[in-house]
Order: sequence, then C-alpha cells, then structure tokens
Amino acid sequence: MTTTMAPNETLDRRLAARVGTIVIARHGQPHADRSVVIDRAGYREWWAGYDRAGLHPDERPPEKLVKLAERSDIIYASTLQRAIHTAQMVAGGREIITDPVFIEAPLPPPGVWGKRRPGAWGVWARAAWLLGMHEEGESLRQAEVRAEAAVATLTAQALRGQNVLLCAHGWFNRMMRPVLRRQGWREVEDGGDSYWSYRRYEKVK
Repeated sequence: MTTTMAPNETLDRRLAARVGTIVIARHGQPHADRSVVIDRAGYREWWAGYDRAGLHPDERPPEKLVKLAERSDIIYASTLQRAIHTAQMVAGGREIITDPVFIEAPLPPPGVWGKRRPGAWGVWARAAWLLGMHEEGESLRQAEVRAEAAVATLTAQALRGQNVLLCAHGWFNRMMRPVLRRQGWREVEDGGDSYWSYRRYEKVK
C-alpha cells in the first residue's frame, strides 16, 4: 500500500532532515568613554548611557562575520542599541528580528565605595551579581531561566533547517553556552569573547 503525504507534511519532513547552524556573536565596541573615573552613582549613570549607546563611529565588522550573516536565514539581535547596530552592520539591509530575551545580564552598582574606571566597576558589579546582589533587577537564577528561553528561540529555527545568527552580549552569550551543550549543540568554531567575536554551533547527530 502506498501512503501519500500532504504537501505540508512533505515540507516538514524535508526541513527536519536538515538542521541549520547557530552563530552567536558579541557586539562591536560601543561608543562610550571608559577612561572616566567615577563613583558608585556615576557608574549607575554611565551604565545607563552605555545601554543607550550604539557602536563607535570607527567600528567595522570583520569580513568573516559578514559572510556568516550572508549565509544566515534569520538574524536576531537584542533590543539594546549596541547589539542592533552590530546586526545592522553585518546584515546588509536585511531584516533584523529584535527580542529583549537576548539583552545583557544586568550589572547593578555594587555596594562598594571609592572612584574607579567603568571597567573596574564592571568587574565588581559582576562579582556582586553572581553572589546574589541584584537590587530590584534580574537575579542570576532569573537570567539563567531567560538563557534557556533565548536558546529555545534560536534552536526552534535551526531545527527547522534555518541558519541563525544572533548579535548579543558578552556575558549573556556565555550563559547560553551550557544550555546549548546540554541540548546537544557542539561548538565547531570558537572566535573568542572580544568585540565582534562569534561562536558557531552545529547539532550533534
């Protein structure tokens, strides 16, 4: 007996037979002054400005990331301007899907005093956040749940045969890595963690 599949079922099976890749990139260098020496209140203001900033005018995307964007079927970005600007620079005018699920894990001012540069404040802030100090913002556990949701967004498309590119943030990108590994995604290209860096993932067969 011959079974005839409906056209939609045939398409679904064909897509399921091919799994796409996932590329997760960090944004380029933001247009922000890291040389200032500021106190705790100043750091709060600086970080708020950082979240509003696009990329430095001199920034240019690496050719390898542009090529990966050309081969991507879907390009995502977080809703923060530095990630959107990064995606725009590699997308070549194509559609970008923004989603707040991909925004950076928060860096509230730590409970320490004195004056220091933003980079030093960031180290203190991340350590304090990892120890459970998050003021009224997102906690580590909440960010971990969000990382699972972010990965689900990416893998839903890749498992349908789409190549996916995400332009997001340094720390939150790190938080998605163990989730991808647990779900059988292998890191096949490691571009590091600096500005414009990316990592490429394929599904383990």
